Amino acid sequence: MNIVVCVKQTVDLQQVRIRRETREPVLENIPLTLGNIDKNALEEGVRLREQHGGRVVVVSAGSDALGETIKEALAMGADEAVLVTGPQLDGAESAVAAEVLARAIGKIGEVDLILLGEGSGDNYSGQVGPRLAELLGMPQVGFVNGLQVEGGRLRATRSLEDCLEVVEVEMPAVVAVVSEINEARIPAVTAILKAGRKPKQELTPGELGFDLAGMQPRVRTLSNLAPEQERKRILFSEGLDADVDNLIKALLSEGAAVR
Repeated sequence: MNIVVCVKQTVDLQQVRIRRETREPVLENIPLTLGNIDKNALEEGVRLREQHGGRVVVVSAGSDALGETIKEALAMGADEAVLVTGPQLDGAESAVAAEVLARAIGKIGEVDLILLGEGSGDNYSGQVGPRLAELLGMPQVGFVNGLQVEGGRLRATRSLEDCLEVVEVEMPAVVAVVSEINEARIPAVTAILKAGRKPKQELTPGELGFDLAGMQPRVRTLSNLAPEQERKRILFSEGLDADVDNLIKALLSEGAAVR
């Protein structure tokens, strides 16, 4: 079974600081890594290969530093990597990323399954998976926290807001996973040393017939800050019964409905 796992290079979120004055994140001089949910997608791909055979190819698009970052994916068990690099791909919007990934996957040959994270750690738009499926003409299943392969079909368990849903789909297919699907492995030292010797193909957007210079961005991110939520600073400390009465009065004053 030929499995493609799409991963994204992001800053290490554990090391991001927030400026107190502007509440903007400080991203300068922060190490680059793979997105956490992308690691779950890769882990699932490696487990499926261990069960059914085949190969796992990681595909990614990003800045020129991507070649160094992708070694982590190879150390985690991917067999090879296909990278599309260029300065204009650093922080590319979802539509561009999906188009580039689709063309890169087209260079691989026959593919049975495409895995990726439900959203990236830096943006979490959740658009790349559906866009990629549309471009490749494949069925797509999202929010997957369990996956089984039976013959030429996938059985996926989807984690929805109020229930779990089990669906079946013919392969090839695009599957977007959530972090609960597994616990990504930490590569051993020997795996890290072997990662540098695994096949790695680097392409440019031009080699894929993609003219980024002539493309106008369809989406412009204005801010990714959480909305401000001011506390009411109402204290209750007159005993349990009095606290409940005061809490009800405070909620009613805010327009809460009474039933």
